[in-house]
Amino acid sequence: MAVVEETPARLAATPSWLLTQLAVHAHRLSSDGFGEVGARGYHFRILAALDEFGVASQAELGRRCNMDRSDVVAAINELAEQGLVERTPDPNDRRRNMVTLTTAGDRQLRRMGRALDKVQDELLRPLPAEDRQTLTRLLTQLLTHHQGG
Repeated sequence: MAVVEETPARLAATPSWLLTQLAVHAHRLSSDGFGEVGARGYHFRILAALDEFGVASQAELGRRCNMDRSDVVAAINELAEQGLVERTPDPNDRRRNMVTLTTAGDRQLRRMGRALDKVQDELLRPLPAEDRQTLTRLLTQLLTHHQGG
């Protein structure tokens, strides 16, 4: 990897620098992969949350997907325009919208999942399966710790 070779060793040997550089690359790969199926990362977050947890308010989706309220609204607007989610007023609180995954949304989520699988394979290509599992476990452990879990 040329970037690491051209970077001062004191910097290139720090996990924080390596994680940041890899995160930029991973984001680019993910964006390109989702773009190939006409979607964005925010779309995947929302569709995956609806698939896993069921009908949710926009506020719940924002918390579950770690998204800003305005980004949630914009993404749900895009998904609703494409018929991938349905937004209806909450019968218990008319000020709140409830969001439901549609059949078309489920199909799109599966396409996006396949695209994301290809991205993971590309990103982790140099690592054998056991190392991929170890890396995922360690990253999960670090993220859980730093999120207060």
